[in-house]
Amino acid sequence: MATYESVIKITGAVGDLVFYNLNGKNVVRKKSGFNKTAFKKNPSYEKVRQNSSEFGHCSKVGKIIRSSLNIYIKKAGDPLLYQKFAKLMTEIKDLDTVSERGKRTVENGLQTENGKKLLRQFQFGTIKNVAANVQIKNQVLLISKNHEPNKAVILTIKPDFKNLMTESAEEEILLNTDKELSFKEYFGKDDLLLYFVAVKNENNEILQMGFV
Repeated sequence: MATYESVIKITGAVGDLVFYNLNGKNVVRKKSGFNKTAFKKNPSYEKVRQNSSEFGHCSKVGKIIRSSLNIYIKKAGDPLLYQKFAKLMTEIKDLDTVSERGKRTVENGLQTENGKKLLRQFQFGTIKNVAANVQIKNQVLLISKNHEPNKAVILTIKPDFKNLMTESAEEEILLNTDKELSFKEYFGKDDLLLYFVAVKNENNEILQMGFV
């Protein structure tokens, strides 16, 4: 991009050059070499098209999952969490070995043990991750009480990857009891469900949170 001075004011394209006004200055630049038709059909752009398709998929899936966690994401206080979560979705998508490149999905990645592990290990801001102290087995919450928690909120998320939406159900369990910490089964056993847990103290402050 360059500026120019001329008695004649030119706006628009002349050959390979484009003339326009930017912030009061006359600017000229070369036309972009990008061609939409070539991008859609030219074989040399195939890998770019594949990456673009998968990136769009990961962005949309990340958005619907994050929307279910909106209140907790605000508590995380991490302005870069959006980018970090998008990167997580891409890493999980890359674990899909059953789909061809360009059609790999987060859903298939989450079916793998490594995909589930990546989700569990994701850190929400500076709040401690629950993975080391919390587990869920057969609708029972298993939790280490060495950090004096008072209660736990269990958020069950059922993603609809096809229609890009989620259903969710939240339940709070008091931990100052010797009873088995079981919680309700809100969706079918065959559904792909995500469990998010926030462990709180008696002042309702979040001590730990994350996927389990």
